[in-house]
Amino acid sequence: MNLVDSSGWLEFFIDGKNADQFKKPLDNTDNLIVPTICLYEVFKVVLRERGLDSALQAIALMKQGQVIDLSSEIAIRAANISHHKNIPMADSIILATAENSQAIIWTQDIDFKDQQNVKYFPK
Repeated sequence: MNLVDSSGWLEFFIDGKNADQFKKPLDNTDNLIVPTICLYEVFKVVLRERGLDSALQAIALMKQGQVIDLSSEIAIRAANISHHKNIPMADSIILATAENSQAIIWTQDIDFKDQQNVKYFPK
């Protein structure tokens, strides 16, 4: 399974310099999980930068993967990760979701750089 974090989705949507790095996991929707926190983060940025129609289109594309809700199990795992690794809440939720689904995280977020099962691409 693959999990493209919010930074990867946004890079893909703007066709940034790392967009091609995220194309492979995003094209394989059968093996793509999407945490609800990523829906939130991407919708918020696209809404601010490009408006409601673009934000809704972005979410429709993201929902082609398997959306993973924030369960109590994931929330508790995320809190434990945040406490022990000192990383922010959203990143902890993404990491816990990936661990729970045995997924690889595809990202350009430096908070994930030294974590296991991460494909990190510097900005």
